[in-house]
This record gives sequence, structure tokens and C-alpha cells, in this order.
Amino acid sequence: MNRRKFSKISLATTAGLMATSGWANTKGLKSSTIRLGGPVFEKYNNPEEWIQALKELNYKAAYCPVNPGVSSDIIAQYKKAAKEADVVISEVGAWSNPIDPDEEKRKAAFKKCTTSLQLADEIGASCCVNISGSRNPEKWAGPHKDNLTPETFDMIVETTRKIIDEVKPKYTYFALETMPWSYPDSVDSYEKLLKAIDRKQFAVHFDPVNLVISPQVYYKNGEMIKEAIKKLGPFIKSCHAKDILLLEDELTPHMPEVRAGLGNLNYAVFLKELSKLDNVPLMMEHLKSGEEYNLAAKHIREVGKQNGIIL
Repeated sequence: MNRRKFSKISLATTAGLMATSGWANTKGLKSSTIRLGGPVFEKYNNPEEWIQALKELNYKAAYCPVNPGVSSDIIAQYKKAAKEADVVISEVGAWSNPIDPDEEKRKAAFKKCTTSLQLADEIGASCCVNISGSRNPEKWAGPHKDNLTPETFDMIVETTRKIIDEVKPKYTYFALETMPWSYPDSVDSYEKLLKAIDRKQFAVHFDPVNLVISPQVYYKNGEMIKEAIKKLGPFIKSCHAKDILLLEDELTPHMPEVRAGLGNLNYAVFLKELSKLDNVPLMMEHLKSGEEYNLAAKHIREVGKQNGIIL
């Protein structure tokens, strides 16, 4: 199971979330409103139960509710339910390594990317997202000495073009998540990829925590976020919400990912800049319990409220 797997959680822990911004008052979202979302782990058997789960969580954005391979009829039902409830399906994850050194794994990853992109296009998701990949033969998303090289950059360009050209999406976009040890590892490298890949349906997935790769960026991450939105903003289709902490009792830099509100990510800047974009969803991830998601959402919404932004 990939890194997006979480433990099943109960919606019973979501009490109180509905009071923050109101489920029914987000039609025609303005720039001062951001769609917040996260995983839904409560079991649902149909679109109605899925929408009810989102209402309980007070989410106006959602991860894709179905997997590749389901029938077109089921996809259409969920797409219709999302539209009627004014929910944006943020992304379909294609988590795999399409530049794996092993040919068979590489082919399987390519297939997963194309089927995921097809699903994203059919269900009307904002994007299909994956990492660019890694040359690490053991860890599909791990660091490797060859990851940040011109040769790998060219491989990413060729592979991404092939994925998009294979599917030819009409609505959605294929995007690469920013990563600390794989391209795109900076705002500038993402700009270069956009130009090199040169496909209309290639876009940006913005995860600012993954770009905090040094103490310099850590303490000035607000400036990095502003630069990213300025340069990449029109291409951003979905964002991830988490946080990062520099451990002060370690001699060399150790920066673990933590729940939103427990780290140093400048959420005031992040939300202000994100609110300038056109209806880009903000998706929480990587937490282990319903209570953690509640606390993360509470922090993000409180920062938003302090800055005149509704989530």
C-alpha cells in the first residue's frame, strides 16, 4: 500500500467542524474562500453516503472517491453528486515510480499513471498527481544520487509527455508533486519542467512543506511560498496541507513532517497567497487519526479567520 494509506477513522470525531464556515454557503466561491479537504475513511457505499461524510467533516474538496477500473456509470454518479453538492474532486493519486530502474516496475507505473489520469479526466478531478519518480531501485520515492541530474530531468520530461499524450485528457491535468530530492525540487526547477514538457494539460501540484529542504528555507518559507505562487500560480491545480519542524536538539538538520499548527510553515502567507488563485483545493494528508485531522483543520481555519479567509 502506498504512502497515502491511513488507518480507518470514525466520523464521530468530527463534531464541531460544521460550525466554522457552513456547508451550504460556498456556492460561487470568492477569492477570500479556500476549499479545505482531506481523506474520508468512514465506509460509504454510494455517492450519497460519500457526500454525507464530507458534510460531516465540513469539506468542500475531496480526494477521488473511487479507484481506477470502476465502471463509467459509477464514475458518472460520483461526478454528478460532487457537482450537485458543490464539492471539488481535487486529485487522483497515481503514486508510483515511472522512471524506476527496473523495466517491469517502470511499465507498471506508467500504466498506473495513464489509468489514473483517465479516471481523473472522466470524474472531473482538478488533476492527477504523482511524483516524477526516483532512480532508487529499492524505494519508489526515495533519494538517489542520480535523481537530480540532467539525464534524469530529460527522462522525466519524456515520460511525462508520454503519459499525457497516451491519455489526451480534455478536462483534467497531470501534475508532479514537489519533492525534496527529486525534480521538481524548487520553484525554478518546476518552471523549467513546465517549459520543457510543453503540454497544455501539464500543471503544478504545490506542496510547500516538500520544498523546505534547508534551515534557510525553513526560516523564510513564507518568501518561498510567495515566489511559488507568483511564478507558478496560474498552473497550480491542487495543494497539500501539512507542516514541518526543525529539531533544535540535533546537530545536523532534521526536519520531520508534523501536523498543521505544530511546525513553522507560514500558514498566514500560504492561505493569503492561495486565496488569490482560482478555486484551488487545499488537501490535508498523512495524519493517523480523526482527532489529528480535526486539530489540523481547526488550526488552518483559525489562521484563515484571522486573515479574513474562510475554509
